[in-house]
Amino acid sequence: MEIEGTCTPEFIRVREQFARNFAERGEVGASVCITVDGETVVDLWGGVADPTSGRPWTADTIGHIWSGTKGATALCAHILASRGLLDLNAPVAAYWPEFAKNGKDAILVRHLLAHQAGLPAVREPLPEGAFYDWALMTDALAREEPFWRPGTRSGYHALTFGYLVGEVVRRVSGRSLGTFFREEVAQPLGIEFWLGLPEEHEHRVAPTIPAPPPGPGDPVPSFYVAALTDPTSVQALSIGNSGGYMLVPGESDTRAAHAAEMGAVGGITNARGLAGMYRALALGGGPLVSPDQLALMAGVSSATSVDAVMLIPTRFSLGFVKASDNRHLPVADRDSLLLSEDAFGHVGMGGSLGFADPRARLSFAYTMNAQRFGVAVDERCQSLIDEVYRAVGYRRTGDGGAWYLLPSTS
Repeated sequence: MEIEGTCTPEFIRVREQFARNFAERGEVGASVCITVDGETVVDLWGGVADPTSGRPWTADTIGHIWSGTKGATALCAHILASRGLLDLNAPVAAYWPEFAKNGKDAILVRHLLAHQAGLPAVREPLPEGAFYDWALMTDALAREEPFWRPGTRSGYHALTFGYLVGEVVRRVSGRSLGTFFREEVAQPLGIEFWLGLPEEHEHRVAPTIPAPPPGPGDPVPSFYVAALTDPTSVQALSIGNSGGYMLVPGESDTRAAHAAEMGAVGGITNARGLAGMYRALALGGGPLVSPDQLALMAGVSSATSVDAVMLIPTRFSLGFVKASDNRHLPVADRDSLLLSEDAFGHVGMGGSLGFADPRARLSFAYTMNAQRFGVAVDERCQSLIDEVYRAVGYRRTGDGGAWYLLPSTS
């Protein structure tokens, strides 16, 4: 498999692992981009963007990053907070009065960002195409009753996060989430990253290749076990009551899906665009957020041994995923994200990732079209992360575990 792009000599082992992904780990089409001290040190791509037509993955190929979108949506909220326009400790209803229904008057903006609002799904049946109708979804969530007392539990808001945080952004800024992101993030940074893809770029998209279902005897993550065995569970509702988005084969690759502003799962970009967004955060936040706001983005806000939705340990900052080491769990739930404790970002369903590490002054992004069955990253992405940290002088802790630390100078 021919790997294209650029890679500085210090990061040659990243390129080697990227090539191994195609040769040994079943990669189909992918891109990886890394910046250090603001300079691009890795910008690689390879493989096939569309196996049906044989279209190759090129420098301008873009794709669906699924939950990696949440990092972009959270950033929009933090930009408003950094400007003094949004108080993360204020009730959501202060900005969105209709939201106060059914016991939600005490939910704070920070609860939305930290997945503690108790609104990971909608109970009332959603019509076909509901995820493409912003007003329909935000009205439904305003009527919804929390699944648990807000602020008392953490549970991943996989599909509702974008409408909840995005509606606060819309109410405060007067602009739709996609417009705000374009005007305040993508255009100022000069990156190709969309929440609502213009039709002129549709031909560049690499269609998603869904993960094959597990075979007999294969491990199945607890989240999917609950979703498949209890149709009344929050896990089943979060997937099944999605207006067809998560259940209809190929629906996420339709023009309607790409055009919609879905702040939890709808982002379209590539590794260059995703790393470009996190580059500003890796360098201290400017021009997007203040250093104090950046500290809130990086610090752990919620951590639980059993996430109310994912049913595994999770750790979040205000809108971003933090490192997690679940390798001690049964094999079905061992998906982990092994970063430094300073890093924050977001994974995307199937294995993509973008993050910033302000201490190391690096940003990282990996996007691909072939998904894997799991809830975090797999060996394809983790092998790249490991080589990045080694290249910038980090080492594993003594137990050979998840954490990376700067080498001792003593």
